[in-house]
Amino acid sequence: MKKIAIIGCGISGLYFANLLQKNLEYDYTIFEKRPNLDYEDGYGIQLSVNSIKLLNKIGFNKINSYEVFNPKEISFFDAKTVKKICKIDITKFNHDKNYYTTLKRSNLIKFLLKNIPEEKIKFNIEVRDIEYLAKIKINLSNNQSEEFDYLVVADGVFSKTKSIILPEEKNIEFNNSVALRGNIKNYEKEDISLYLGKDFHFVIYPVNQNKEFNFISIIKKNLKNAEVFDVSLFNDDNFLKSLTNEIYNKTSVQLEGKIENIKSFPIFVSRSLKISSKKNTYFVGDALYAYPPSFAQGASQSIEASTEVFEEIKNNGNGYYNKRIKKIKLVNLRSRLNHFIFHLSNPIIVFFRNIILKILVKNKKFLELYLGKIYRN
Repeated sequence: MKKIAIIGCGISGLYFANLLQKNLEYDYTIFEKRPNLDYEDGYGIQLSVNSIKLLNKIGFNKINSYEVFNPKEISFFDAKTVKKICKIDITKFNHDKNYYTTLKRSNLIKFLLKNIPEEKIKFNIEVRDIEYLAKIKINLSNNQSEEFDYLVVADGVFSKTKSIILPEEKNIEFNNSVALRGNIKNYEKEDISLYLGKDFHFVIYPVNQNKEFNFISIIKKNLKNAEVFDVSLFNDDNFLKSLTNEIYNKTSVQLEGKIENIKSFPIFVSRSLKISSKKNTYFVGDALYAYPPSFAQGASQSIEASTEVFEEIKNNGNGYYNKRIKKIKLVNLRSRLNHFIFHLSNPIIVFFRNIILKILVKNKKFLELYLGKIYRN
């Protein structure tokens, strides 16, 4: 029986554990540095068809229908005037009962936890050191050591485990952007509404069938290094108020007083892709690569990568990173391009951007290349 260590109890790690749970050839343990998981997080997440078809293989299609929403369109608006620019019919990318889906992140975590025995997760434990001997020896913060055949690193953008394996690599940078997120109830528009503004954009979309909506805005913000890593700043009421007022003043959408549970955090992205040559060691999720959030592929790519690691272990292959590199390049290009296009500020350039968007969303070949190539593969 192969023993596998999973570091991190997020979407990547939990989905990978679900794949292992169905196969008696594997024994696994998840190590999570937090003392517990937060189930109260009502913020939203988007899952395109490429990840839904994988989730459905472990029973996601049986989730309570009231807990998910299947949007039909992405509508683009000018944030200032609220004039509709264009729309994309995303149902064209649905197939075989796999539908573009939005839901609360906490409900996805609950689903992924459902089939994992409690004893498989060890909370409040961090990796202290890793020794590559005949097997992979992991020294833990509880002063114990365990040996494994495989190591799957899924502990997020600031992966401590990755820094142990690749100590010389400092590969994360602040993206000069801050995210502002919250919840809205009974918003007048269904589906996904994307508002483009000067140096910012925001998205509103339903997270279930109960008229609950997620709000997420990405705002260009130049901060000093000390500010970026100051957790108290992003929890400060005055800082949150300054961010919300900035949005309120730049859009005609009536948001003031409607957004609840407002939180902010800095956006970090990967400078480049750094992989390990260590035997039987795999990075997945943000520990592998952190994208700008403007293409809504973070969770979907985490699920894809975990699937590819599982297939590699099962088939004793060695092509995981080569395959991932190709997909990362495609998704990263689109994420960075979206971020740039969404935040244009020059009125003349914005005018032509909007004309080009109207043309492109009607071009089937372009949509298949830009979206279909990601959503369907």
